[in-house]
Amino acid sequence: MTDSAPVPQDPALGPGAATGDARALLALASRDPAAAARAATAWCAGTLAERTGTEFVSVAPDVLVARMPVAGNTQPMGLLHGGASAALAETVGSVLASLAAGPGLAAVGVDLSATHHRAVSPARSTWVTATGRPLHVGRRVVSVEVVLADDDGRRVCTARLTCQLVPLPRD
Repeated sequence: MTDSAPVPQDPALGPGAATGDARALLALASRDPAAAARAATAWCAGTLAERTGTEFVSVAPDVLVARMPVAGNTQPMGLLHGGASAALAETVGSVLASLAAGPGLAAVGVDLSATHHRAVSPARSTWVTATGRPLHVGRRVVSVEVVLADDDGRRVCTARLTCQLVPLPRD
């Protein structure tokens, strides 16, 4: 993540926006899209998304965009790791499904498929950008398509994530 990513307690994000409250995140997105992207990034603090350097770029109920650096997310041959692409796709899809879930529900991935179309190296692309759009939003299941592209806008991976909506765990 960049040094500009705020910590979850940043008061500019608004109450709940960076702590997993999807409704607060959506409300923030309608007022200040840049702050909502920072809040979504902060929401992922301490998770695999943070370890991969994932940053959210834009947050809306019908499209969510995040990016991940290629460097540091490669396999031994120096190319973007397919698992890193899958992790980015699942992060984007899960957050988007959580936005659709409604109060008291969490989105839990139950099926992920990813097709890798082209290799990406840090020498050719600094970032991969993932754009997620809902395919189906139901009361119990949300399916999302996530397209990953390199710096030149070329599709490198297409993924589909299906999430089950389950009650949030109680403390």
